[in-house]
Parts: sequence; C-alpha cells; structure tokens
Amino acid sequence: MQNYFELFQLPQQFTIDTAVLDTNYRKLLAEVHPDRFVNASAAEKMHSMRTATLANEAYQTLKQPTARARYLLQLAGIATDEENNTAMPADFLMAQMEWREAMDDARFARNVAALDNLLQDMRQQARQLQQQVAAEITRAPAEAALTVRKLRFIDKVSEDVNQLIAQLED
Repeated sequence: MQNYFELFQLPQQFTIDTAVLDTNYRKLLAEVHPDRFVNASAAEKMHSMRTATLANEAYQTLKQPTARARYLLQLAGIATDEENNTAMPADFLMAQMEWREAMDDARFARNVAALDNLLQDMRQQARQLQQQVAAEITRAPAEAALTVRKLRFIDKVSEDVNQLIAQLED
C-alpha cells in the first residue's frame, strides 16, 4: 500500500497545506481517471481503477484532521482502538455530558442559534485538540491516541448537532 502522504507529495506530518492536497488530488485524479483508459488494455484499466480508488481513500483520510491523525498513528504502529477503548478523563466526560444536555435543551426549545453556538464551542475545542495532537504525534505518539479518541467524539457530536439543526430547520 502506498503512503497517502507520498501519493500527494506532502510531508508526513499532521499539519498539511490542504490547498496543496486539493490541487495534487485533482491532478492525480485527472491522470488516472478510468474515463481516460476506455480504450486501454484490461491491465491498464484495472491499474487506473485501483489508483483512482486509492486516491479517493487517501484524499478523504488526509482531508479530515481526525482521520489524518489516526492514519499517522497507524503509520507509527499505534492503534487508536476507538471502538474498544472509551476511557476518557473526567473533565472530558463532563464536557460530553454538557454538550448532550445543551443539545437536548436546544431541541426542546427548537433553538437553532443555541445549536450554532454549541457547534462553535465544539469547533474551538477541536482546534485545540488538533494542535495538541500535532505535537503529540511527533513527541509522544502513544498519548496522541487518546487525543484522537477525543476528536472522534467531537466529530460525532458535531454530526449529531448538524443533523438536529437540519431537522429543526425543516
């Protein structure tokens, strides 16, 4: 399997230039898109399809900060174990409960503005954790696994908030 960072000619680090990622992704996809290989041999068509699939998977992984951090840890041989390890520090558990309560209150009051404010708070927390994980990946990768699990939770709650906003706006 080709390294996703190498595929897009990016440094193997958490902080990347997403504009360069976008540009290199479009350039690679233009080169290997299956439509360009309609009259090619079966082997060339298969290679095109595999490369395009890899490019799409790599792009989605590197574009999203939590997935990018998870991938970097995977490259370092560290599993985040997100499905099995749900242990979190007490302060983070309290924040989770507060976010869920705020969602419930906003749902009951049909208050989209409160949900928007909640999303802003969660995005700020995610930005702080992204800065933290960028440092941890290089100096203490094992600690970064916990931070990735926190980011994944924030991603999930953010999705739930966005879905609730969509429901309330309908």
